[in-house]
Amino acid sequence: MNPHGPDEEVLEPELPICDPHHHLWDRNGERYLLHELLADTGQADGQGRRHDVRSTVYVECASMYRADGPEALRPVGETEFVNGMAAMSASGGYGPTRACAGIVGLADLRLGAAVRVVLEAHLDAARGRFRGIRHAAGWHASAQIRNSHTEPIEHLLLDKRFREGFAQLAPLGLSFDAWLYHPQIAELTDLARAFPGTTIILDHFGGPLGIGPYAGQADAVYADWKRDIDELARCPNVVVKLGGLAMPINGFGWHKRGPRPGSQQLADATARYYLHTIERFGPQRCMFESNFPVDKVSCSYVVLWNSFKRLAAGFSPTEKAALFHDTAARVYRLAV
Repeated sequence: MNPHGPDEEVLEPELPICDPHHHLWDRNGERYLLHELLADTGQADGQGRRHDVRSTVYVECASMYRADGPEALRPVGETEFVNGMAAMSASGGYGPTRACAGIVGLADLRLGAAVRVVLEAHLDAARGRFRGIRHAAGWHASAQIRNSHTEPIEHLLLDKRFREGFAQLAPLGLSFDAWLYHPQIAELTDLARAFPGTTIILDHFGGPLGIGPYAGQADAVYADWKRDIDELARCPNVVVKLGGLAMPINGFGWHKRGPRPGSQQLADATARYYLHTIERFGPQRCMFESNFPVDKVSCSYVVLWNSFKRLAAGFSPTEKAALFHDTAARVYRLAV
């Protein structure tokens, strides 16, 4: 029995995909490196079941930091590690997918203008693959909701010192991936308006919560999220990643009950978030994402992307191309 959900045939296997959000790690007895990623995308599936994943973007997750040296530069070790994975993939010896063609790392933007040295170190380490920074801002007062791994302060996105560091991104051609929780979306809107020349990518719909004080409050959460996402959509420098709703924090509970959902169940449960975001931002500012291996706790890669294809069934070929590949490739400046 497949622990990650029902086996399904791949829908629309000819549709090109750029997966703009995944992680790699080897820690606490859990390994998810290039081989595991390619097994999920289907490169290593002897049954021939795979979506046409042309390229991927790696997003920081505090993996393989340097063990020594200046504290501010230790996250550069993650870029060094991922660039090695990217070089392996680019050799062509592991199939056609170009994994980690773009890399998003971490630099502590609260260093202010001094963060430029860290940004330049990332750019040097990535050898042309570095695309931007994610300094996770997820914070909540409830002890039932874990704050981001960066241990952010409350109102990080409004912090003066953080914004001094944020101002260093655009001059270096770097974007900003925003990870936060839905009560913080209005703060991101304020940031986006303050820096209209910096591309901001909202991860995982802005983290609509369904645990702790939000458990059993799905409609109220959606209403609050919808109000704030509509205002954020007015910022032309913001694009959105469509995914990440299969995490435990979203409250659907798929990770703790079996069997795992099929693609139709996933699509039915999450459709209002996807369709409303696409309506407000448009396909040219939206990109489907896997958020693997985090979302793997709830479903398989095949099932997840099948759910996206079900959700996009009513869109034109041009709109589908944008949602599944072209927006991500453009925003992250990928050739594949």
